[in-house]
Amino acid sequence: MPRTAIELPHRLEYLSILDEQAKLDKELEPRLDKELLLKLHRGMLLGRRFDERLLQLQRQGRMGTFAPIQGQEASQIGAVAALDDADWLVPSFREMAAELWRGKKMEQVILLYAGYNEGGEIPPHLNNLPVAIPVGTQTLHAAGIAYAIQYRGKKQVAMSFFGDGATSEGDFHEALNFAGVYQVPAVFVCQNNHWAISIPRKKQTRSQTLAQKALAYGIPGIQVDGNDVLAVYTAAREAVDRARAGDGPTLIECVTYRMSVHTTADDPKRYRQDVEVEEWVARDPLVRFQNYLKGKKILTDKKIEAIEQEIKQEIKEAVDRTELMMATIGDPLLMFDHVYAKRPPYLEEQRQELERELQDGGQ
Repeated sequence: MPRTAIELPHRLEYLSILDEQAKLDKELEPRLDKELLLKLHRGMLLGRRFDERLLQLQRQGRMGTFAPIQGQEASQIGAVAALDDADWLVPSFREMAAELWRGKKMEQVILLYAGYNEGGEIPPHLNNLPVAIPVGTQTLHAAGIAYAIQYRGKKQVAMSFFGDGATSEGDFHEALNFAGVYQVPAVFVCQNNHWAISIPRKKQTRSQTLAQKALAYGIPGIQVDGNDVLAVYTAAREAVDRARAGDGPTLIECVTYRMSVHTTADDPKRYRQDVEVEEWVARDPLVRFQNYLKGKKILTDKKIEAIEQEIKQEIKEAVDRTELMMATIGDPLLMFDHVYAKRPPYLEEQRQELERELQDGGQ
């Protein structure tokens, strides 16, 4: 018998609507109302400015290590904007802008990275999971949540974010395989920022794209310009609608770039060239979207400056409130609670020892 080509149920596409030269594909341009466009812009701008302030606080010793998001605002805001309030957000450690969009307070972000467990508290009305530090594990959590949604007959969706490095982890493949087999309502958003700490994407996989990994699990995959918020929103909208309709999961690869450090404990100059960073700075998603909105007469430089001042004040007030909170919260003895139903003797001994030290002023 002759060799024959195997027809696959899905094909890959690359989606770009607004490129870095401000070229717009009007046929693909989504019909978004002015209110949503301004909200997308504000979400991206808040994410950028808050990220910059967090970096200042960390360098001043006022909080600990965190993962900056600069350059990835469109990938986050464009995707999460497609969710309803009842849907689930399952983030990694670099989705601060998406978390703020979903109702997380700036105070919680600062507290968490300053070492206060109170910062990880999630109000009952928010269907958000805490940040996941182990690479890729949150993809399994999203698949499990989506399975529970399906089992209960709900019309919700679980959206998980992760980086290109996570696609090298077994968790990622297990999650996609499970999601594909059971056709659960999940959307997997890969922020391909080209670097898994110091390992470039080209050393992580021989695949031409990361989106094509979806085909192995029988689910749709799409690669989008991750610095184009219009393209990201369009792809996410389609994936969320498909999941909500019972048509299963989708993998979205957002091609973007990590303009800043991996975390504040990282020195990217040891493994990448400044010229590479400069090339991606020229593709800045925030500047690109602002130029688009100014071209549509929705924003002006004067309006942008007014929003900048509002955001600056909001961030200042959030920092001030957080530092006042730090004076009244953070009992170290809480670490011994909620671990065992009945605290074992050795742990009780440690608790009492720490309590004595605290009473003696830490001496």
